[in-house]
This record gives sequence, structure tokens and C-alpha cells, in this order.
Amino acid sequence: MKYNKLVRDKIPEIIKAKGGQAVYHIAGSEEYWKKLKEKLLEELGEFFSSESPHDLGDLYEVLNSMRDFKGYDAVELEKIRATKAEDRGGFKEKIILDES
Repeated sequence: MKYNKLVRDKIPEIIKAKGGQAVYHIAGSEEYWKKLKEKLLEELGEFFSSESPHDLGDLYEVLNSMRDFKGYDAVELEKIRATKAEDRGGFKEKIILDES
């Protein structure tokens, strides 16, 4: 079966342990970023279908990998999020803007 998609680091080992053969390569930077974006969409679709905390955790893992790849600092990103929440609010009030 052909996949051509980004998988978690231990997947080749798991396939081998189950008696299978994993043919894979290590992505370069450009391919890795492209595949991370594809993986984000894949995991988002899975979460939309299941609304499972496990699928939300998968989304979080992809976002963390994207953050690390770009070299963004987690503390700095939290500051950006908090500043936006302070200035513009979050989404807790469930406000739906109908017109402006």
C-alpha cells in the first residue's frame, strides 16, 4: 500500500515489529513543511468527524511540530495569544456576528 504521507517517528518500527516492511525516506525541509500542512488538514478532518480528545491531541502534536520547525518559542506564542485575547477577546462568549 502506498502512502506518501508524514507519519509519527515510531511508525516504521511498529510496522517492522508486526512483520511488515516500511519503505520510507527522511524529508528535506521543504517537503517536511508541505507534509506538515497536509497532516494538519488530515488531523483536522479526523477531529471534525470524531470530536475525540485523541484526535484533538493529534492536532496539538502537529501544531507543536510546526512551531518547532519554524523555531517559534512556545512562551512567546502564548504571549501573542494572551495579548489578542486581552485586546479582542477569546471565543468563550459564543458570539456569532450576523451583520456589521
